[in-house]
This record gives sequence, structure tokens and C-alpha cells, in this order.
Amino acid sequence: MIGVLAAVLGTAAGTAAAGEPDAPGARVIQMQTAFNPGLPGAGEGVRSFTKTLKHMSAGALTVKIVEPGRIAPTKDMLDAIVAGDLEAAFTWAGYAAPKAPVFSLFGTVPFGPGPSVMTSWLLDGSGGKFHHDAYDRLGVTGIPCGVQGSKGGGWFRADLNTPEDFKGVKLRYGKLAGDVLARMGATLEPVPAGEFFYKLQQGKVDGGEMSTPAMDAALGFDKLGLPYYMPGWQQPSAVIDFLMRKDKWAALPAAQRAQIETACRANIALMLSRSPHTQSLALEKLRAAGVTIKQWSPAILDAFRRNAEAVLKERAEMDAEFAAAWVDLRKFMAQGMDWRTMSRLP
Repeated sequence: MIGVLAAVLGTAAGTAAAGEPDAPGARVIQMQTAFNPGLPGAGEGVRSFTKTLKHMSAGALTVKIVEPGRIAPTKDMLDAIVAGDLEAAFTWAGYAAPKAPVFSLFGTVPFGPGPSVMTSWLLDGSGGKFHHDAYDRLGVTGIPCGVQGSKGGGWFRADLNTPEDFKGVKLRYGKLAGDVLARMGATLEPVPAGEFFYKLQQGKVDGGEMSTPAMDAALGFDKLGLPYYMPGWQQPSAVIDFLMRKDKWAALPAAQRAQIETACRANIALMLSRSPHTQSLALEKLRAAGVTIKQWSPAILDAFRRNAEAVLKERAEMDAEFAAAWVDLRKFMAQGMDWRTMSRLP
């Protein structure tokens, strides 16, 4: 139990960015991360961002990584930034959704954009403005600093062949996906990430999502002997953010702000380029360990999609900002569909 919890919660307290030594009078930013730097994907992104920033500034700007949960609980890091308890954070955009529902669109959108389309919406469409303005109203500067690829569909203690098989099943999923599954008769269990492996192993939950295949493999989920379902309809992509309170961000010299923004762009490129190969290797590892990888049946995927449309429609009716961003994102995805279809070789 200790090993998996350490992997999930992280063991990187006080880890400074690697590379050249700090320059005399260097600016050091204390940044708590939501992701253990020893894990693939977003964890690797933590290391890459800090290393790039230190190298780019010739040691004049250094980020000291603070392990997950050391100063503030991961889900509460935004509040800690606003309160001044945290100087900076490297975190999942979805954790801000309780403060502004629009962040759900950057954190997890069932049947939403894949990582390349999400990046395009952020950097070339209107997504960046929605993202900036939502953080700005909270008194925070939020910079997209990574885009993670699709999660796995989940691990389950029994086969799921039809939509009816979800009735009465106890599952661990995030909010939007959880609402979709609740409409299909499932019961949602609020299980912390560090407890999911053992509750699943002990039969206290019947299944649910953890993370990407690479992360799931690193956390040892192959040892459970359970089927692994694909694709991750519930989260085709996710945005990782660098956060600072607005006044602290404004106090940085313009050159250092530009270096942070540029290092974040480089981090997005790294995560986009590495993810497909990393996930492919992870699937090979899972198969070699004896994991049965299954695909959702067409009937189940259709039920997921229909219920997801209903959940997203309800969200849009409850929040005007969410509604405006969701309309814009759907339009952006539709505009690119023709090109994505036509440009693929048969």
C-alpha cells in the first residue's frame, strides 16, 4: 500500500530543477505539483518544464518543486494560490471547475477534443481567451503548460457488454463522466486516487478510471488481473496549467514572464510528441503482463455519447460561461473535422 500511495502522492519535496547551478541572485519560485515527477506523462512534464526554464534563463530563474500535498491538498491548490500560501502550482485544469465550471472543458470533456485539437483551440482558437479570462476573474494568472492525452477507459472486476450492465455497479470516475454513468444506473464512489487500487482489489468498488495507460502501468494496475477497457471516452485530453496569483505574476520582470510562457509552450510540444509512443509502449507492457485489453461495444459507446450530450447540455443551461465556451469548442471541432477526415490516408 505504501508503495502505490508514494507513487500517486509523490516524493519530490524540495527538488530543484536540474541543470546548471543557480546564477548569483537567482529568482527561485516554489511550485507545488499535482503530479509525482517520477511518473510518466504529466509527471515528466513537471521535470521538463523546470529544466527548460532554468536552462532558458541561464540559472537566473529556477523552480523548486514541492511534492503533491506538502503545502496544500492537491484539489485546493487554487485556493492556496489566492490566499498566498502557495507561490505557484503545476496542476490539472479540472481542479478549478468547482470555482468556474468552464474549466471542466479544459480538464475532461466526454467525447471532447483529442490533445492536438485541444492544443489548437487553446493556442489558435478562442480557447486561450476563455481559459485566461476564467482564471483572471479568480485573481490568478493561469498559463497552459502541458496537454495530456487520453485516459484509459477503466479497470473493471467484471465484463461490461451492454448498457444495462452498468446498473447498480459501483464506479470511480470524475464529475462529468460520473454524471453520464449515473444516468446509466451506476453508483459513483468518491474514491481518492491513492485508495483506488486497493478498493478495487478488495471489491469495495467494481471499477473505474485511473489515468493514462502509461500511468496505470507505472502504478501496477496490471497486477490486479482485471480487464482494461479502451478508449477513454471520458477524457480524450486534459490541460495542465502553471498558476500564480496575479500580483505575484505581475511583479516578475517581463523577461521572466516571457520565459515561463515559452517554457510552457515547449512543455506542451514535448508532451504532445512523447505521448503517442509512451502510451503504445505502455499497452505492450500491459499485454505482456497478461492484461486483457478490451474495446467498448458500439452499443455502450452509443449510450455513453447520448448521455454525455445530455449532461453537457444541462451544464450549459446552468452556467453562461460554460455554455459560451462549449458552443465555441464544438464549432471549432466541427470546422476541423473535414480536414482531419480528408487528410488521413486510407
